[in-house]
Amino acid sequence: MAKPTAIFPGWFVVAGAFLVMFMGFGAAYSFGPFFQSLRDEFGATRREIALIFSLTGFLYFLLGVVSGPLADRIGPRRVILAGGVLLGVGMLLAALTQELWQVYLTYSLCVGTGVGLTYVPAVGAVQRWFVRRRGFASGLAVAGIGLGTLLAPPAALALIETLGWRGAYAVLGVIALVGTLAGALLIERSPEVRGLTPDGDPPRPTRAAAVWGLSPAQALRTRPFYLLYAAGVATTLGLFIPFAHLVPYATDHGISERWGALILGMIGAGSIAGRLGMGGTADRIGRRQALAGSFLLMAAVQLWWLGATEVWSLIVFALVFGVAYGGFVALMPALISDFFGVRYAGAVIGLIYTAAAIGNLLGPTLAGLAFDLADSYTLPILLSALANLVAVGCMIAIGNPARPTALPDGARRTEPVAGA
Repeated sequence: MAKPTAIFPGWFVVAGAFLVMFMGFGAAYSFGPFFQSLRDEFGATRREIALIFSLTGFLYFLLGVVSGPLADRIGPRRVILAGGVLLGVGMLLAALTQELWQVYLTYSLCVGTGVGLTYVPAVGAVQRWFVRRRGFASGLAVAGIGLGTLLAPPAALALIETLGWRGAYAVLGVIALVGTLAGALLIERSPEVRGLTPDGDPPRPTRAAAVWGLSPAQALRTRPFYLLYAAGVATTLGLFIPFAHLVPYATDHGISERWGALILGMIGAGSIAGRLGMGGTADRIGRRQALAGSFLLMAAVQLWWLGATEVWSLIVFALVFGVAYGGFVALMPALISDFFGVRYAGAVIGLIYTAAAIGNLLGPTLAGLAFDLADSYTLPILLSALANLVAVGCMIAIGNPARPTALPDGARRTEPVAGA
């Protein structure tokens, strides 16, 4: 039989998720170039400015626990549309602020909530459309975050130099609003609504058991849930420090702000490679093993950061850090779906992603406090590396995932998930 030539609709869902995450995280991770402008405008400390970013990240990861179940219930598109409006409006309002507390209220609250309503629903939708190629599809979708990280910081700096930080926020807000709404229109809930099956495979009776999943309440009663959660907290304690502090770190060592923004963008370049390379590779060698490798690589490159004080060494740090970070972002939702299924994918991913909310709130803020007290980032960087070793230990302890498989008599047994 001739193979069908039509493109599997799941790839359009991936494209939509890519665009949504490109816009949302491009807006969030463009924060570095704004750091000094906001500090000068409001006469604030590094801790106070870093808290803007920390609160934003805390909200968008915390709100996954709401947006995930909501997307499972009413569909991801509506939730993402609402998030896109909040994202754009938040940046536009931030351009009008006159006091630092108003930046917390507009940028942190609105942008954090906006990304929180877009991220988990988009990632969760992709998991439902794929099984065999879940790692690659997930990696391709979240590569939007990498591209946003690559392009947004230098673009933001150019806008700041041309229009000032207020004008830059206004322009980025309009772009984020339009782009997120466009991406949302490409995202559909699941292949079943079109009468299709994951990966575009022909429907077979034996595939009826493929759509399964533990509810959040059931997942909370399992050991893998807590190991994945612990790994998420451990790695994100240090993961978000560079996004807030890498540009001021570079200027502390005599590097221009323009170079600092470009170096920050290199994290995005590395993460694209990590998301695409590790996502596809993990489908073959095992997603758990690949995620452990990402944590180990992140620990090693954070130690490199301790001695990186020149442009070339910071570029090396940013690229390798990006690869490790990209692998984590690509593989975590895929591994969660391997362990707990896709029936409640949005809800369970959102619940586990509250771990990143904790790391995002504490990491950059405490790093800023450490610098204010000791005029150095050495302690938070060391602790970040050690925390990633804890995450590696969690991946070793968790073992391989297994899923229920229906037997002819209706009983259930477990068998290892391919690619896990």
